[in-house]
Amino acid sequence: MERVIASLPVVTGPQWAGVNYFCTTRAGGVGVAPHDTLNLGRRAGDNPDTVAENRRRVRAAVPAEPLWLRQVHGSEVVDADAMDAAGEPAAGEPAAGEPAVDASVTTQPGRVLAVMVADCLPVVITDSKGLVLGAAHAGWRGLSGGVLENTLAAMRAKAPQAEGWRAWVGPGIGPQHFEVGQDVLDAFTADDPATARYFTPRPGLSGKWLADLAGLADFRLRRAGVQEVALSGLCTVSASDRFFSYRRDGETGRMALLAWLDPV
Repeated sequence: MERVIASLPVVTGPQWAGVNYFCTTRAGGVGVAPHDTLNLGRRAGDNPDTVAENRRRVRAAVPAEPLWLRQVHGSEVVDADAMDAAGEPAAGEPAAGEPAVDASVTTQPGRVLAVMVADCLPVVITDSKGLVLGAAHAGWRGLSGGVLENTLAAMRAKAPQAEGWRAWVGPGIGPQHFEVGQDVLDAFTADDPATARYFTPRPGLSGKWLADLAGLADFRLRRAGVQEVALSGLCTVSASDRFFSYRRDGETGRMALLAWLDPV
């Protein structure tokens, strides 16, 4: 679903009571090629002032400063409610700086979670009553390592009464473009042989497969107990006019998923 929020073209999914979320596109910013125009990644090789202006535009579209992560393609999760708005630890918490993790969770209304992507999947998870929220960056390494399961576990720990789990999987590299090696196939099938159905052998290319990353995310979310999973069906590689793609372009920008519970 396409929308415009604070002059930014964005994509989003099903409407859930008490929950707000969207994923930016590459449009609506001030950047120049190859980061044109709304690059939000500080480590993507772009001009820092340009990124700062783009983040300012995103900040105007959400109720508070997002908790930006220093993503490492891992499976660890941070409790956003233990961090202040700039990503620094809240009073009484140990020093941490910008969290080097790939997911965050919150039960605090108006606390804005953020993950950046440019082929990896942005995933938002919540419950039927909007009591708790999680946002995860899911590339194949994080996905096979359990980032979605870990995010859901952290959410259950924060809100034991929550039920009716639901998730949205945003734009990412599509199955027709995600060529992987035997190591990726092995990483998933070692955990569950049933995931082999999300890999298609490349004709004439021994040891090469086309992987359905969104399908794998759907599988693992449902296995973990998420009853309702919505897939955007949008491919970042094939839609060069709408999305950044690291696989397609190499040097490029980053989109962001922003998510928050309704402010009180």
